[in-house]
Amino acid sequence: MELTCSTSSFARISATTIHSSASYHLQTKIPIKPTAKPKCLPDLLLRSSKLSLPPRLGSQRNCSQLVTSRARRSNSIWACSQVGAGSDHVVTKFSNFKDACWRFLRPHTIRGTALGSTALVARALIENPELIKWSLVVKAFSGLLALLCGNGYIVGINQIYDIGIDKVNKPYLPIAAGDLSVPTAWMLVILFAVTGVLIVGLNFGPFITSLYCLGLFLGTIYSVPPFRMKRYAVAAFLIIATVRGFLLNFGVYHATRAALGLPFEWSYPVAFITSFVTLFALVIAITKDLPDVEGDRKFKISTLATKLGVRNIAFLGSGLLLLNYISAVLAAIYFPQAFRGSLMIPVHTILATCLIFQTWLLEQRKYTKEAISEFYQFIWNLFYAEYFIFPLI
Repeated sequence: MELTCSTSSFARISATTIHSSASYHLQTKIPIKPTAKPKCLPDLLLRSSKLSLPPRLGSQRNCSQLVTSRARRSNSIWACSQVGAGSDHVVTKFSNFKDACWRFLRPHTIRGTALGSTALVARALIENPELIKWSLVVKAFSGLLALLCGNGYIVGINQIYDIGIDKVNKPYLPIAAGDLSVPTAWMLVILFAVTGVLIVGLNFGPFITSLYCLGLFLGTIYSVPPFRMKRYAVAAFLIIATVRGFLLNFGVYHATRAALGLPFEWSYPVAFITSFVTLFALVIAITKDLPDVEGDRKFKISTLATKLGVRNIAFLGSGLLLLNYISAVLAAIYFPQAFRGSLMIPVHTILATCLIFQTWLLEQRKYTKEAISEFYQFIWNLFYAEYFIFPLI
């Protein structure tokens, strides 16, 4: 038989007990003590089952205290679960924000900037190993941080003014996807610009600071109305080639020699990489429009890809890069005292062969959007490869 200690059943059982007790005393003529109190059901259960519990656990007061204690424990568990859920929500929001910021920085451009600056610093140190000091490490890292801030500013401000186009061409970008608000994006680009200028101004002198500000200015007029130079194919190509090609290579090499206490002086390898990468940046500027033809046509942005067609631009970009690789081989042949021909000739021959194969593969795949995107990414991989081998040539 199952017993439940509820208020109503407790009252009924207590009343029945009192009535039966009264009847019995009347029949036996034994007076009932007026001070007698009805027993709580738990007292009856304790007497019948002889369970050992703490004193007065069966009283009515302790019954209510037990219920209240259980309610408090239940509320505490619920509150803890709510705090845990809130903590998980904060962690998730932070993780999503971090991912959006990383996509906002366009990682493939960051890799190019980091590799380029590192390769040029390494080359300057290889040419002057006796001047290497550990104190230069902090300065080198501050310069790299400034370059990444400048890169973040340029690609960020471009996304702010290209939201409509990116929803068609690059819906995965954080602003177009709704993962990053425009006010937050503005806060980030302003932070990047101010931080970069302060770092360069405090560490690298007025000349490098002016070059850095020139790069920011060119990146601004590339995207921001009323200039918006990206609407004009030739102007857009020249801006990208100047910023990513000439300014990056010349500025980093100049700043590194100044940090070593040396005046600026062109060397054959540095002159080679500067001209090579400037032409390469021009190819990137041309081919970057290949995956964006649909959105550019919709928003009436004039590019060579919209004018000449995807196939012609792919062949034009591949042709310019082949010219680059042929020049590298010839430079190693005609200037053996300046270049390590045993490395420079075979490596550039292999890279040129891979480029020809990828161009053929793009033709075989009928210039689908997926094939065009992979071809464009392959061009960036060639760009990275050149900086990898540069300190060794």
